[in-house]
Amino acid sequence: MTRILSASIHDLRARTSRTLAGSDANHPDPDYSAAYVILHTDGPRQGHGMTFTIGQGNELCCAAIEALSTLVLGRNLSDIVDNMGAFWRQVTNHSQLRWLGPDKGVIHLATAALVNAVWDLWAKERGVPVWKLVSDMEPAQFVDCIDFRYLRDEVDEVRALDMLTKARFGQKERLAHLEENGYPAYITSAGWLGYPEEKVRDLCRSSIADGWSSFKTKVGIDVASDMRRCEVMREEIGDSRQLMADANQVWDVNQAIEWSNQLQPYGLRWIEEPTHPDDILGHAAIRRGVKPIGVATGEHAANRLIFKQLLQAEAIDYAQIDACRLGGLNEVLAVLLLAAARNVSVCPHAGGLGLCEYVQHISIIDYLSVSASLEDRTTEYASHLHEHFVDPIQMRNGHYLLPQAPGYSIEMKQESIEMLSYPNGAEWRD
Repeated sequence: MTRILSASIHDLRARTSRTLAGSDANHPDPDYSAAYVILHTDGPRQGHGMTFTIGQGNELCCAAIEALSTLVLGRNLSDIVDNMGAFWRQVTNHSQLRWLGPDKGVIHLATAALVNAVWDLWAKERGVPVWKLVSDMEPAQFVDCIDFRYLRDEVDEVRALDMLTKARFGQKERLAHLEENGYPAYITSAGWLGYPEEKVRDLCRSSIADGWSSFKTKVGIDVASDMRRCEVMREEIGDSRQLMADANQVWDVNQAIEWSNQLQPYGLRWIEEPTHPDDILGHAAIRRGVKPIGVATGEHAANRLIFKQLLQAEAIDYAQIDACRLGGLNEVLAVLLLAAARNVSVCPHAGGLGLCEYVQHISIIDYLSVSASLEDRTTEYASHLHEHFVDPIQMRNGHYLLPQAPGYSIEMKQESIEMLSYPNGAEWRD
């Protein structure tokens, strides 16, 4: 019986602002960062989890993780995982800490780190990767991982059980497909806003040589430069490959419609985060106004309620779940069900430190256990910072290969923890 004894919390930051990797219209100089927690136990295994930020404020997430960690310290892992839905509600429904959200902001980012650390530990105890831990669950156990409060007007326990039971048919064949081909991805690394045109061209060419067929560029500075960026990408990738554009919340609603429509000649699959992430009705208006371009959002959708409303309002074509913005895997599983109930494609966000490592599991779970579909689905990929992880992602021909190591693939190397520690690690001493 494994008992959680203590938690160590680390403020980790990479100086990506030096290279402009990750740059966009709203965030021109991000330092990709992780508020990182390790759950230490009385056994040989530890649980690792993190939430993603872009620099300043990371210390606030670390403080929030410390406050929440008291909810797991001294507890047996089995007591937690025997009823994961109840555990998740306990974390998010703390009688005082929930006032800081509820289910949003720094406290919810911290929730993701702590909850995902528990999932990492549970999978390691079972000796399997998280995707397999979940996909091997009976439907009733999957349902038990979710807190359905506030969701039952859309998906309740009975409907969820029915959906998951139906999705079990063909699971072995779908797993065989993933083992052979991997899960389809799109690449963002060629299109960061701060990159000059020639670098974008070079990156597109090298990505095509590596087998990529789906690309994303950043937009939102001005219409002329947006059109030029899309033109450059189309010149390099041709008409047969997918192209998406990401505005990172920079536009008003009417402006988003006007500017996006000027990008129609470039055959965009979607416009991403065209306006404020909380503006449900604004996204619905944009979706109506920019067809046939699709609308994608979700990396800043704070919780399952925002996703429920986006789906109910028919405001999005693509649900871009973020593994750290939502409150850990429990809430992610709930949103997978919500999206499947509305037949909306889940295309997770993964542009930051550790996010690719996380979301490969989410997409695999969706395909094996929830939507049972790869139609119009791709998962984001960015090329940087994977060297810091013990079990980094593996890519082939623009596809995520199935992770095999036990856990959630988020454990960082000890030397990387020391190097990225802020402000005294080697990354920052200069």
